[in-house]
Amino acid sequence: MTAEQASTQILAKQRLNRPVAPHLAIYKAQVTWYLSALNRVTGVILSGTFYAFGLAYLAAPALGWHLETASLVAAFASFPVWAKFGTKLFFSLPFTFHSFNGLRHLTWDTGRAFTNRQVQVTGWSVVGLTFVTSLLLAVV
Repeated sequence: MTAEQASTQILAKQRLNRPVAPHLAIYKAQVTWYLSALNRVTGVILSGTFYAFGLAYLAAPALGWHLETASLVAAFASFPVWAKFGTKLFFSLPFTFHSFNGLRHLTWDTGRAFTNRQVQVTGWSVVGLTFVTSLLLAVV
């Protein structure tokens, strides 16, 4: 065995003892991590719902479905109060969060509110505004 092969084997053994992702054990999770992931998830939910309804609306005449505005309004009006509130909250939460967090990201694109303290404050502000406005939209 040559000296080069021996050093390669030593390095391979050392790599087996290293943690896979030490940053996950070292750093404390921050609000920005969660909000970034949630922004992507809400974007997928909103766009997926938009495309699914759009396709259903296009296919409705061929399938005999009634997705006209009058039919949807009549169906929604027949819901019990708790179902109306739940349905409106289901749609308002991702919409308001994605909107407020999008405005936050647009502010960052201008180079403003990018200190650690401001990022934390704006992150929790987005969370608070999301819940308050979602509840208001669901109640109205």
